[in-house]
Amino acid sequence: MPIILPETLERPAAEIPDVELTPREIVAELDKYIIGQKAAKKAVAIALRNRYRRRRLPPDLADEIAPKNILMIGPTGVGKTEISRRLAKLTSSPFLKIEASKFTEVGYVGRDVESMIRDLVRISVDMVKQEKVAEIVEKARASAEEKLLDILLPPPKRRDDASEEEDETRFHDTREKLRAQLRAGLLDDRQVELEVKEKTTPPVEVVSNAGIEEIGFQIQELLPGFLGGRTKRRRMKVKEAREIILEEEEKRLVDMDQVSRLAVERVEQSGIIFLDEVDKIAGRESGRGPDVSREGVQRDLLPIIEGTTVNTRSGLVRTDHILFIGAGAFHVSKPSDLIPELQGRFPIRVELTPLNKEDFVRILTEPENALIRQYEALMGTEGVRVAFTPDAVDEIADIAEKVNADDENIGARRLHTVVEKVMEDISFAAPDIAEKSLRIDRDYVRDHLKDILVSQDLRRFIL
Repeated sequence: MPIILPETLERPAAEIPDVELTPREIVAELDKYIIGQKAAKKAVAIALRNRYRRRRLPPDLADEIAPKNILMIGPTGVGKTEISRRLAKLTSSPFLKIEASKFTEVGYVGRDVESMIRDLVRISVDMVKQEKVAEIVEKARASAEEKLLDILLPPPKRRDDASEEEDETRFHDTREKLRAQLRAGLLDDRQVELEVKEKTTPPVEVVSNAGIEEIGFQIQELLPGFLGGRTKRRRMKVKEAREIILEEEEKRLVDMDQVSRLAVERVEQSGIIFLDEVDKIAGRESGRGPDVSREGVQRDLLPIIEGTTVNTRSGLVRTDHILFIGAGAFHVSKPSDLIPELQGRFPIRVELTPLNKEDFVRILTEPENALIRQYEALMGTEGVRVAFTPDAVDEIADIAEKVNADDENIGARRLHTVVEKVMEDISFAAPDIAEKSLRIDRDYVRDHLKDILVSQDLRRFIL
């Protein structure tokens, strides 16, 4: 059950629907997709519930309460990203995953830290726009249908003689017949002429701190006739024309100023940014080499996380109440290697535990999107029924654990490589296979992986 977010915080607390999930319910929802990691789930559930609590406070007090950002510490493949992504889906919140290592200090070539706020606003605009389109889609379809009928059967010219009423009746009857045929799809292949807007690429590229993508948008807005404002007539099928007209009607009926305003509010009040690979920017200045801007990136990130105002295409965005979830393996560095100011902005630390064989067995079978279920469904589209026996699942989990122990530990991602190798022959032959019911047991798994497991070099490169 998604959490319903209010369109604006100006509404009184009594009018906000009390349908928020409790922390226990949030953890239960996350348990459907993520195995283990109770400490991390508990931390994000509390952070999410605190947002609900803040919205019910008086505005002057609510503005003073900052989000409790979270730093997840743990090896790759244990569920750090998945917890954040599922949390955002659960709340219908604008969510952005970005690697901290992509950013550079001001003065170096690369992305500046403010670009992640602009990206988050674009995601939010798309979310709000889809919601608004869903509200007016029926009205847009009706309007698009009328315009398409006008193209198929243009209205007759008005005359002053006595036969005008008779012509009007005949035109109306013919139009209704066409409408019935159009709805039944009988006219989909008929050719019509339609005026469509030309799509052109901005011929000017400008490099600035605002980002090249922002400059492109500004140029298009300033010169609509020069960039994409012209139209041309094209011949196309009715089926294609209907989609183009419907898209134009949706754009006409949706108030983009309202969409931008609501999108900015949603980012400010419920945005979530998952900042991965924080450990890659931990550490002090080395003075030379590729790590020269590590500490500079931390200092650039600091005002964004502390709370500042970023200029975006949709307007000014305050970052004071955006929830930041940092994550990193911290194998080489440690959280204390971050600058003290940044450490203070991640008050909640949770350590995610490495996964073992029992966790792998549960990951393969229990979640709603379990890997075994995915492969069974994929093969089902070819009419092939695949069944994994419990001992086969146990063997796959055992192999994944051993390979992780002997080579690089990549957590649950190792299961994907192992299962894919087990299913390789079946996936290749599925369209032509005669036996439509297959049973995969321990012997089958061992037989398909025996050569790889024997060779240390092969295991390193294939699994």
